Amino acid sequence: MDSLKGAGAKTIAGQANDDFWEKALKISEQRLTVLASNIANSDTPNYKARDIDFRTSLQQALAANSGTVTKVKVSGTKNKEAPFAATLLYRIPSQGALDGNTVEMDTERSAFTDQAIRHEFLTQQALDEYKEISTLFKSMTG
Repeated sequence: MDSLKGAGAKTIAGQANDDFWEKALKISEQRLTVLASNIANSDTPNYKARDIDFRTSLQQALAANSGTVTKVKVSGTKNKEAPFAATLLYRIPSQGALDGNTVEMDTERSAFTDQAIRHEFLTQQALDEYKEISTLFKSMTG
């Protein structure tokens, strides 16, 4: 069974990372939540549009101890726990609003759609990898 350790694991910088898909999907989900919050608060005075840098957050999550849990507070939602230290970034609007709101709907819709497509891709890749592992186990047992 030792030969199966890391089987199907995503390799990052030459090292297997069994948690890659879980971490990537959780960060993607968190980013979708932040973007949805931006869209939902597009008419809220003084609301500041936020985002998460997916690449940086994933790199930090893969480098960090998998036992670390950080709460990321997103306005309008309950705290969500995720095993990564995502930093909420604030968007700088191309044109400020009189009410102090920095949400630009075109930017948010585009970012949300892009992330939703990426999330679907991650989900499909994770599913394919776990199917391969399942097939491997079935072939070994009989």
